[in-house]
Amino acid sequence: MITINKSNKNWDNFNNDFIFKFVNDIFLTAPPKPTVTLQPSRTQIYSGETVTVRCEIQGGEGAQWTYEWRRGQVNTGQSSNEYRISRVTESDGGGYSCRGRRSSSWTEWSDITTLRVTAPPKPTVTLQPSRTQIYSGEIYRGETVTVRCEIQGGEGAQWTYEWRRGQVNIRQSSNEYRIIRAAESDGGGYSCRGRRSSSWTEWSDITTLRVTVPIKPTVTLQPSWTQIYSGETVTLRCEIQGGEGAQWTYEWRAAKLNTPPTSSEYRITVTESDSGGYSCRGTRTYLLTEWSDTITLTVSSKPKAELRADSTAVPVGGSVTLTCSVSPPSSSSSSSSGWKYYWYRDGKSYEAVTNGQISVSEGGLYSCRGGRGEPVYYTEDSESVRIDTTVSNRPVVTLYPNWSEIYRGETITVRCEIHGGDTEWDYEWETNSTIKPPNQNEYRIRSASSSNSGNYRCKGRMKSSQHKTTEWSDSVTLTVSDNKPKAELRADRTAVPVGGSVTLTCSVSPSSSSGWKYYWYRNRKPYEPVTNGQISVSEGGLYSCRGGRGEPVYYTEDSESVWIDTTVSNRPVVTLYPNWSEIYRGETITVRCEIHGGDTEWDYEWETNSTIKPPNQTEYRIRSASSSNSGNYRCKGRMKSSQHKTTEWSDSVTLTVSDSKSYLL
Repeated sequence: MITINKSNKNWDNFNNDFIFKFVNDIFLTAPPKPTVTLQPSRTQIYSGETVTVRCEIQGGEGAQWTYEWRRGQVNTGQSSNEYRISRVTESDGGGYSCRGRRSSSWTEWSDITTLRVTAPPKPTVTLQPSRTQIYSGEIYRGETVTVRCEIQGGEGAQWTYEWRRGQVNIRQSSNEYRIIRAAESDGGGYSCRGRRSSSWTEWSDITTLRVTVPIKPTVTLQPSWTQIYSGETVTLRCEIQGGEGAQWTYEWRAAKLNTPPTSSEYRITVTESDSGGYSCRGTRTYLLTEWSDTITLTVSSKPKAELRADSTAVPVGGSVTLTCSVSPPSSSSSSSSGWKYYWYRDGKSYEAVTNGQISVSEGGLYSCRGGRGEPVYYTEDSESVRIDTTVSNRPVVTLYPNWSEIYRGETITVRCEIHGGDTEWDYEWETNSTIKPPNQNEYRIRSASSSNSGNYRCKGRMKSSQHKTTEWSDSVTLTVSDNKPKAELRADRTAVPVGGSVTLTCSVSPSSSSGWKYYWYRNRKPYEPVTNGQISVSEGGLYSCRGGRGEPVYYTEDSESVWIDTTVSNRPVVTLYPNWSEIYRGETITVRCEIHGGDTEWDYEWETNSTIKPPNQTEYRIRSASSSNSGNYRCKGRMKSSQHKTTEWSDSVTLTVSDSKSYLL
């Protein structure tokens, strides 16, 4: 073992080379073996690029080395650790090795690192459409296509790209050029080249992109009716204009297609579930058309024919027009097409016409239905319409009794009368009243009400031929008032004069009411019936009346009662006691009613315009007179033995009371 004493004052005088050589000589250790590396570290370098060949000695960092290089067996004359080649050519290729020397000691030669220099590859332009296969560089307008520059063998390298379409450069530096929604202006010849470091590839061959208007099929419907009904057979056809004669495969798209057909025609017997949108497209080799516009198929439930008649009765010598139609759902117009109409009378085939309108001159039960297509598809039958033949007999409606106004509770008969011949009829009524009359020749209303009010008309149908009828009669108006009328009693005076009479008049309002007979009552007992509603009476009493008419008799409410008096010859006289011409405030005065003749007892009645009314007694004693007692006084008497017998009124006597008190002079 050799020991180096660092305390020796001469130690610092040793340089590194001496120590390295000394140690190397003592221990006999070989220097490390260099390694050749390339920057960039690609073994494949393209002509025109710059490359650095570097000699690296592991563990010898910081030492002063001298380097020697050779390519193959030829010394390159380089003495530094890096060997930089600018714009390499293929002649720079070969196997590079190096060694290092420090002092007089050389390392081994490194292993050989081969540098291969080739011309840059020629790019290729490819097209990658997003949706369809390109056929001879052709895409459809609106599609998205990617134009890609591919350099075979240049994967992983950092390339910058340059593009041009025709001779015009495109500002694009990546390897992909993406065209979204291509237009015809995007068509042309595309080429590219790549650059790595300062080395450019050749321009690629030109790849031509053609942008064309896509072929778009059309879906047609046969038959081309706007409305299709459940059970009909239709054909959907996919037509490609300009693609005739080509071998197309078809694709259909619909809401209900369990097994879509691949042919151009799709024939179905439809149900309502077949409603929806249908579209198609075609394929041929790499060519795929657009989807056609969607055609909507609307399938409705089986329709029902509708029959309308301009009249339900054939006039004498005339005809009735019948119209049959098939209307689409939710539509008031008959826009469905292709219909032929089939007519039936009394359940038997009548005739078939195409315009859906016929004129008939004989009665019967008519119906119709529509049919179209091959085989014929029929609608449901229409509702039946009865058409009558009008005969010349004319019905008349009459009211019994024929009063202008009927009151609640009265009995009235509405009768339909048909004259001419001995024909037997069934009767039909039409009215706007709440209660409908039965189909008989007369309608007897036993207790009328406002529900019976309305217009009544009738017609007859021959029992021997149910399609022959009369016209409707003219309407007759029945008005039933809910208010029971009340008789009104009027008297030309309220007292029978001596030797005279009083005229009483009974009436029922309105004055247009007719048919009344009047019933009179005196002191609530029947008096006498008359028809003119007016009587003369010469005896007093409590009179009333009411009206009655019809069979059974319908009575009005009783009138208000009227009191009629009989005037006797006795004459009352009013006297004043004392009978002074002027009475002063505070004096006592008596106003007396005196009736002379016989020993009759009387009840007295006073009439005055004074403020204070006298009591119904024979005399009125005023103990302290005032101006309130001033006025005219008259009286009459009513026999106590017969309250309907009275005197006439007495003459008036004037009482004047002065508010001034008299003084003695």
